[in-house]
Amino acid sequence: MPDESREITATRIALLELKDEQKLVQEGYTLLDEKRILLATEIQHQLARLVALRRECAALESEMRSRTIAAVGRHGLDELSVYPPLSLAEDRLSLRRSRLLGLELIAAHLEISAQLPQSREQPVNPTPEARACAKAHRDWLVRAVELAACGVNLRRLVRDYVRTERRAKAIENILIPDIESSLKLIDGQLESMDQEEVARLRQRRKDTV
Repeated sequence: MPDESREITATRIALLELKDEQKLVQEGYTLLDEKRILLATEIQHQLARLVALRRECAALESEMRSRTIAAVGRHGLDELSVYPPLSLAEDRLSLRRSRLLGLELIAAHLEISAQLPQSREQPVNPTPEARACAKAHRDWLVRAVELAACGVNLRRLVRDYVRTERRAKAIENILIPDIESSLKLIDGQLESMDQEEVARLRQRRKDTV
């Protein structure tokens, strides 16, 4: 049904203008539809990466738990809680930014030093269990940073996809049908006017005969 708030004037010019509007609206819908496809493709890519990173993080968390248990068994909870922490001063967080249809995506990576850094304070009782515990936590942190960036990308992509989907649906289900209905109405009115004009011309010919 046409939009009742739209004032329709049955003229040739109105018909041409409405057809131009229909063309522009259809082009806009095509662009939005292509954007939906590109966003959905990137969402699938990011979801696959998210699943892989979560799997890696789960394995690292398991390793982290076992190393922590071994360190607690060797040092005891009180001694391990005051064990000097490793320094992350040599590590660097790098961010690589890219854009998809104007949407900024990021890839984060924690660049760790080649050697396991030494803490500023030397432990009183250094053990392999404590070092392994620290390394396990550090390895998990590298993947956790990448996982966090992937989560940010997905939230941005999904938010933009939902917004694009709403706009595309509004055009597809409301605007395009409204224009098509208006075109049919104007077309019908113009056809009726043409028929009336033909009938008047015939009547004039009869009257002049």
